[in-house]
Amino acid sequence: MPPSATIARFVHTRVRILALPALAAALAALVAGCGNDVPSGDVAKVGDQPVTKAYFDHWLAAAARQQASGQPGQPAGLVVVPDPPDYTRCIAAKQKLPLPKGASPPSASQLKAQCKQQYTGLRDQTMQFLISAAWLQQEAKAKGVTATDAQVRRAFEQQRKQAFPKLKDYQKFLKNSGRTEADLLFQVKLSVLTNALQAKIVQSKGTVSNAQIKDYYDKNKSRFAQPETRDLEVVLTKDPAKAKQALDEIKKGTAFKDVVKKYSVDTASKSQGGKLPGVTKGTQEKAFDTAIFSAKQGQLEGPVRTQFGYYVFRVTKITSATQQSLAQATETIRNLLKSQSQQTALNDFVKDFQKRYRDKTVCAKGYTTSQCSNGPSPTAAQGGQTAPSGPSGAPPTRGSGTTPPTTQGVPVTPGGAPGGAPQGGAPPGATPQGGAPPGATPQGAPPQGAPSGP
Repeated sequence: MPPSATIARFVHTRVRILALPALAAALAALVAGCGNDVPSGDVAKVGDQPVTKAYFDHWLAAAARQQASGQPGQPAGLVVVPDPPDYTRCIAAKQKLPLPKGASPPSASQLKAQCKQQYTGLRDQTMQFLISAAWLQQEAKAKGVTATDAQVRRAFEQQRKQAFPKLKDYQKFLKNSGRTEADLLFQVKLSVLTNALQAKIVQSKGTVSNAQIKDYYDKNKSRFAQPETRDLEVVLTKDPAKAKQALDEIKKGTAFKDVVKKYSVDTASKSQGGKLPGVTKGTQEKAFDTAIFSAKQGQLEGPVRTQFGYYVFRVTKITSATQQSLAQATETIRNLLKSQSQQTALNDFVKDFQKRYRDKTVCAKGYTTSQCSNGPSPTAAQGGQTAPSGPSGAPPTRGSGTTPPTTQGVPVTPGGAPGGAPQGGAPPGATPQGGAPPGATPQGAPPQGAPSGP
């Protein structure tokens, strides 16, 4: 079982300039000169890599189409990207939507509020998606992780054929989703980079010594033991007289199941003919538990008084306790410790990864998210709760015999079929309905070195 990923809390220090206007202007110029501003025509900058407004608009439109495709009653061709600040086109489009029977049409102000809420959600999803893309690309380049065109094309074709056996369905998906094949290839490339990045992070964390295995075994020996179990036949009655009658009938040779049917008030065991298998010590009411584990196999016992009534029982089978030896448990422990070591490495990477890239991510006014150094803190963005996942990056590796570690907070390829895809989903690189989710793999971002616009 993989441990939960630990996400660091980050504090963004804001500096208020309380100096003369001339000094404030000089400081502002200094900041701009250091490259911390967002150039005109861009929505964000990660280090020296810009995220262009044109590229943002491309993915925002695709996300809007994705979202609309999942809404019942949405007329074909009536997908309008919310247009702040007045939302004129969005309001007009919503006014054309059919109303439920008997419903009054919403006012323009109500529709504007809906458009604003929709835009905010799509904007944040798209920004987090594109920023995550830049983070992943830069980290992959820094670590020497690459994805060749041949690797990407091969993975893409496998996924496309699985999701869209018929070419016409794939073409329909492209038309309805607002995506191009180049977009999907970008997505798959990021997935390939993600796998390679995670593999590199954990590659030196797979060695577990015999001393470590023995130490774990000695400290957790009970985990490799099976306690004694006893199979029973039981009759439970509400009063001692009925219990005595049941006991007498069994002694006279009446079949246990027939006595159970006649006298027992325990519906669970009664439905099984009185059989109660696999009882371990300490799981029954104290008096009954003591009697069970003091009885000899095959010997009729009772009545035993308990808070539930009176038991008459017989132990039909005793399975002795077992203990796995160190040799028997070695591979299980080796895989467990290997998985734990890899998960720790990934958790440590995530903490450092998000801090490093958030610190050098600046977003333009109106486009800030918790991934921006000038945006809300990740904790504040989660309503005061520490985010369940951090930055985005690599999907789990597939270890042998272990539960794979997970990089919650490193970009992972989301599953799920995009709107318009046939049952079974789109290629794993495709963005799920509603656009790329916050913190998801930056699918669709250009590969390193590609232009930042469509």
